[in-house]
Amino acid sequence: MSQDSLVDFIASVSGDAHLAVEENLGSGYVRLRTAEAERRQAKHDIRCVEDIVIEMLRNARDANARNIYVASTKEGDMRTLVLIDDGDGVPADMHDAIFEPRVTSKLETMVMDTWGVHGRGMALYSIRANADCAKVVSSDSGLGSSFLVNVDTSKLTERSDQSTLPAIERNDNGIYEVASGPHNIARVIAEFSLEEKERLKVFFGSPAEVITTLIEAGSHSLTDSELLFCDDIEKLPVFTRPCMAEDATRLAEICASIGLPISTRTAHRILTGKIKMADCLLDLLLKKHRRRARQTKADIYTDSRGLTISHEDLDRFSRSMENAFQNIAERYYLQLADEPKIRVGKDAITVTFSIEKDL
Repeated sequence: MSQDSLVDFIASVSGDAHLAVEENLGSGYVRLRTAEAERRQAKHDIRCVEDIVIEMLRNARDANARNIYVASTKEGDMRTLVLIDDGDGVPADMHDAIFEPRVTSKLETMVMDTWGVHGRGMALYSIRANADCAKVVSSDSGLGSSFLVNVDTSKLTERSDQSTLPAIERNDNGIYEVASGPHNIARVIAEFSLEEKERLKVFFGSPAEVITTLIEAGSHSLTDSELLFCDDIEKLPVFTRPCMAEDATRLAEICASIGLPISTRTAHRILTGKIKMADCLLDLLLKKHRRRARQTKADIYTDSRGLTISHEDLDRFSRSMENAFQNIAERYYLQLADEPKIRVGKDAITVTFSIEKDL
């Protein structure tokens, strides 16, 4: 019996552990089968949720997307990411195959960028190997894509501070770079957006905010004829479909079909203009940078006793106040009309919320 036949026989009678081994080299050494080596490499490629985000962004970029919409939510330990793009799309018969190892559309090219080599056909395989769920929700050739990824953060970690936005500054050469902030999802998106600023934009927010943005983008992308007479929205680009909803019930149905399930009440709030659009993250950060640059004093607020609070800390505090406000916003049908205003006085720090009441 040949050695290969012997290995196959042992694998067939000895359980899954032996399926990993192609050859026993002796002295405790073995040669792994290709599939097992790929599985282990895939586990190593993705070490945190932020790694998944950057791989998905690179994937959309390489599919020639000009706009990428990232919706992020977390319930308990479960992080849910939905990425929708206006790129080339994935043929219907390839929706599952693209998650297999070595499957790639880059037959003659690969991409070397800030994050390493891309084009080995391993990125999506690595994501699925580390996530609880990774799938194409909706896509076809020429229609862009919607990808859904669910991650149990008790198994695959993420940065504990996901609410703080990074800050952008000019370096000594006058080039914008991400200067501070935790290495969270927002920072990964900001770094990618800076690297690819000439090619694409990335919008980042909650599912409801992303849907609001998609409605706006779709209404400007489709022709009047498509808006009025399209009888099958699945023939339209994925990102344009929410704008075809005639009422809240239909909007909720369409959004569920592209990986963004919402309640009918939330759909109604979107259609009545109660939900703001997701930010183009790079534009938002550049706006904040320019606002800081216009300050005539140093980057501090000072009261008569010398109390100093940096703008970075004030921004972080404002963000946390905005998050805290959401605890009562849903219960009392309120929403913020603007960012919380923070004033540092001699004897107090005052936070003001400008609110709007839902009808």
